[in-house]
Amino acid sequence: MKVKFIGAAGTVTGSKTLIESNGIRILIDCGLFQGIKPLRELNWDPLPVLPSTIDFVLLTHGHLDHCGWLPRLVDQGFKGKIYCTSPTKDIAKLILLDSAKIQEEEAEKANEGKYSKHEIAEPLYNVAQAERVFPLFRVIKINEPVPLDAEIEAVYTNAGHILGACSIALTLENKTLVFSGDIGRDNDVLMYPPTKPTKADYIFLESTYGNRIHPDTDVKAELEMYINNTVKKGGTIIIPSFAVERAQMVMYLLWQLKEEKKIPNIPYIIDTPMGISVLEIFQNNRKWHKLPEHEYIAMCKMFTMIRDYQETIDTIYNKQSKVVIAASGMITGGRVLSYLEKYIGLSETTLIIIGYQAEGTRGRKLLEGAKEIKIRGKYYPVLANILEIESLSAHGDQKDLLNWLSALENKPTKVFLVHGENAALDELRIKINEKYGFDCKIPLMGQEFEL
Repeated sequence: MKVKFIGAAGTVTGSKTLIESNGIRILIDCGLFQGIKPLRELNWDPLPVLPSTIDFVLLTHGHLDHCGWLPRLVDQGFKGKIYCTSPTKDIAKLILLDSAKIQEEEAEKANEGKYSKHEIAEPLYNVAQAERVFPLFRVIKINEPVPLDAEIEAVYTNAGHILGACSIALTLENKTLVFSGDIGRDNDVLMYPPTKPTKADYIFLESTYGNRIHPDTDVKAELEMYINNTVKKGGTIIIPSFAVERAQMVMYLLWQLKEEKKIPNIPYIIDTPMGISVLEIFQNNRKWHKLPEHEYIAMCKMFTMIRDYQETIDTIYNKQSKVVIAASGMITGGRVLSYLEKYIGLSETTLIIIGYQAEGTRGRKLLEGAKEIKIRGKYYPVLANILEIESLSAHGDQKDLLNWLSALENKPTKVFLVHGENAALDELRIKINEKYGFDCKIPLMGQEFEL
């Protein structure tokens, strides 16, 4: 049996791990690389194996860095089955369509503005290619064995993080391989705690926050202070947000603050069509989250929900103080860019970063103190107040990741640390070895191991 690390090795995005056993090829996740240009350019490279020779894709969840390369995989010949939970299927459909539309629009704008280095800018994939993925989805139930082959089965268990997110235990050749996917937090506002594995010969563990402990701060108090301070200055609050789970979490916290009369009666806007669609997935998947129905209904009533882009333009040019939640979370695309074109150069604006910002993204650059930011080929001075609320992350921190390993009844042969930047990977490796004595390996991109 062999494992090959095709993505998310030494970096946080592009999750793809290939398992080969007795002529069967299984790809765990099929994500898009995001962040710095050398990583994004990897999205154009072919896989080291022909997609037509892959039998199954097992999706841990529906975020772009875990499912966003599926249209390329299918376009290049994959005809197998894509297994996932029901919420993951719904979220992946939304995310793939949104990704395709953004790429089409970006290519069109680059061609109109002539700011692409290519003679003709092309999208990585288009909407039609994204739609060709959908018939291959197969929905599974959690905690029930899924037979992939005569001697191979997979079991999905709740990972927290976002709706439908799972860890996957793959049993083959009398060995159990556990893929963590993205691990949620033990005390998340909306999601239930992740299920810990009890048996594993090999573990593939995400390490996004492997060197970080989320501060034990009062998130609502931070939001209350930032909003009230900005409104006093007559400014607008912009919250770039991932459309899945994070946007809904922030909506819920803002609704609680408004109910408690701690924030002013100004417009509260969610401007992400995908985030609005995800609200419907929340409504249809109540067993996956903690949000009571009556609170969900009241929360939705508080927000102006924008789908039409003309409403976005009208909102941008409305000078009234407002709170806007808009995708994308790392400010790599989406409608938040249109808001920033207008507001990033105003000193009364507050931009609140609420999630992980990959290396090379606009969000990371802003957190690191960039004095100007490039949007659609043009540079804008950064005069807005850039703030971060770390405690809103949907990723487990170092303590959560260590705790996830705490129920193992056996000592795994090896723990592969993936989906992290180098400093996070190395510190988590040291902590796991100190706490449990497990042998940890940090694979390089493209590296292959025999298990």
